[in-house]
Amino acid sequence: MDQDSLPTSDPGSPAPDPQAPSSEAAGGVEVQAAPAQAWSASSPEVVAAIRQGETAWPAGSLPAPAPAPGSADRPSLLEQLRAERERRRQRRAAMAARVREETVAWIKTVISAAVYATLIVTFGVQVARVEGQSMAPTLEDQDRLIVNKLVYRLISPQRGDIVMLYYPLKPEKSFVKRVIAEQGDTVKVVDGQVFVNDVPLADPYVASEYRSHDDWGPQIVPEGYYFVMGDHRNNSSDSRHWGWVPKRYIIGKVQVRWWPLPQAQLF
Repeated sequence: MDQDSLPTSDPGSPAPDPQAPSSEAAGGVEVQAAPAQAWSASSPEVVAAIRQGETAWPAGSLPAPAPAPGSADRPSLLEQLRAERERRRQRRAAMAARVREETVAWIKTVISAAVYATLIVTFGVQVARVEGQSMAPTLEDQDRLIVNKLVYRLISPQRGDIVMLYYPLKPEKSFVKRVIAEQGDTVKVVDGQVFVNDVPLADPYVASEYRSHDDWGPQIVPEGYYFVMGDHRNNSSDSRHWGWVPKRYIIGKVQVRWWPLPQAQLF
């Protein structure tokens, strides 16, 4: 071959290095030497390689996997369990405190109700039940009554009032009777007719079949005492039999009959 037939080298192209390793191997696979330097994911060479679609990466050029967002601040499983246990403990403590508060409030309510009931019963009103027929037909056996205990702290009992009183001969018992005469009045009974200060007592509440025919008196009611009788005159134990009633023994005025409901009445 002539010398002139040899290809002319391009002066701008590099000359091949005869000692450089061949780019072909037995299997025809291209092998490139790993560069000595380490590559970072942000280096220009790696970015250029990604853009050119190169698949053979130099050793050390693959970027390290980035940590998951917030993984550095994420608590461990043990810390999560401890936090959950603490939250449960706080919830139990709050519930126990709420139960204690409600229990104390309930106890206060019960005590207050008991105190109010005691005050009402002691100074206000009292529920009573009639036993017997001594006040018939005005009040019948087993009638339920409301007794006003406050009224006689303000005023004195009046003639005609139906009152609840302690039995003078046995104060642990109580009766329901009608006031007939006050202190200073002269009382007498002639053939069942009652006279107060020599004036016949108007007593339309006494049924004709319940009138007595006895005689009693005359007597003057002492100061601080009252003369009482039942409306069932021939079947009543009253002042004709056991004398005067001290004012302090009069518990209160019968204000309402509330049972039975069809016969409910104010007095």
